[in-house]
Amino acid sequence: MKRRQAARSPRELALDALVKVEQSGAYSNIQLNRMLQEAELSRADAALATELVYGTIARKKTLDYWIAGFRAKGLHGIEPWVLQLLRMSAYQLLYLERVPSHAAVNEAVDIAKRRSHRGIAGMVNGVLRNMVRRLSDLTEARIDAGEPMATVAVRHSYPEWLVRRWADVYGMETAEAICAAGNEPPHGSIRANGMLQDPSDLLQELQREGLAAEASPIAASGIIVRKGGNLVDSDGYRAGKWSMQDESSMLVAEVLSPEEGMTVLDCCAAPGGKALHIAELMKGTGKVWANDLHEHKRKLIQQGAERLRLGNVEAITGDAGALAERFPAGSMDAVLLDAPCSGFGVIRRKPEIRWTKEESDIASIAALQRRLLHAASGLVRPGGVLLYSTCTVEKEENEHQIAAFLKEHPEYALDAGWPQPLLRKLEEKGVIGAQFDGQLQLLPQHFDSDGFYIARLIRRA
Repeated sequence: MKRRQAARSPRELALDALVKVEQSGAYSNIQLNRMLQEAELSRADAALATELVYGTIARKKTLDYWIAGFRAKGLHGIEPWVLQLLRMSAYQLLYLERVPSHAAVNEAVDIAKRRSHRGIAGMVNGVLRNMVRRLSDLTEARIDAGEPMATVAVRHSYPEWLVRRWADVYGMETAEAICAAGNEPPHGSIRANGMLQDPSDLLQELQREGLAAEASPIAASGIIVRKGGNLVDSDGYRAGKWSMQDESSMLVAEVLSPEEGMTVLDCCAAPGGKALHIAELMKGTGKVWANDLHEHKRKLIQQGAERLRLGNVEAITGDAGALAERFPAGSMDAVLLDAPCSGFGVIRRKPEIRWTKEESDIASIAALQRRLLHAASGLVRPGGVLLYSTCTVEKEENEHQIAAFLKEHPEYALDAGWPQPLLRKLEEKGVIGAQFDGQLQLLPQHFDSDGFYIARLIRRA
């Protein structure tokens, strides 16, 4: 009889996930979800493993700074899996108040004993116990990397080149705020399906069910749900009453402001949230073409449309840069290009982005965006809308991209005719001023949501 494999603890599972993400470059969410499905941990243990993986990846630079201070050789000579074990354990000591220090240390030593020899276990024990003794000294304010840029990078755990880029554009204070916001855990938010139920009615329904729900401070269809559990595994989700989406992302369809009966194209639609939101705002009328490069993502979009009872969505596959071969010029009332980007606005959801992207990547991404933007522009009819969006805070991919596009395409102009309720919210928060021209850079600290850029353009001729 085949012996059943011993169940892994949440810390062992987290360690294995961290090692694979670091060594193979795997996406943390995909790797972790696969392991969690196989392990069948309890809800509490799965939550701990998840916290350890995302938190350790996010705080890697800060953790390395402290760990190095408790070894004569610094980080030199530490095996990769041992370093991940130290990082994960130090993360618990420094950032998880609900985890007793002795539990974090003892399990780390036990793992080291099982996976290696006494020398490794002794080193792990010594480093972590010394950290416990000095815990009150290991504060953000005490980090000093020699000069301000490097110090901010270590305090908030970002590559120094990224901090420098943001400081050059936004100033040091705002750059540090972006870094800090990227380390905050994202809250859950859902988009109410207005075709089935008014968002305010859905909010009251969720509150009656005992959920800590509140209206989004920025998105008209948005509801924030804190500690709501797995909202995808719920009757309301299955019935199409709502979809999971960040509030910043919801603004894209709101700014596009589609009307009933329109023909709209979403060039890079997967996983489909924006295209489906547009279809909802059109009350199921007209036509929304939702394009993506990959067939499996096309099926995902189509499944979403069926769940939301949207018969006006057609998911298709193809290169976004070649859509002019499929659709006639000027055939769309509105075109959305939610462009591939560096993703620096969603670091709180994908913490490894800060480590896997290189500064040189930004220029190559911007070049792809220029190609797609040019291709999309020809599909908009005169008087129609071209909406460009990204989930990054990089001006090279955002404001500079649009400025260059407008120089090459004088038939287009920025349009500040956004929904008035949204403009009032942005003005009240100080995000936009009197000179608003139709483009917006949301930073993650503005509304505790994703960093997002949106530009609305009108084709004049």
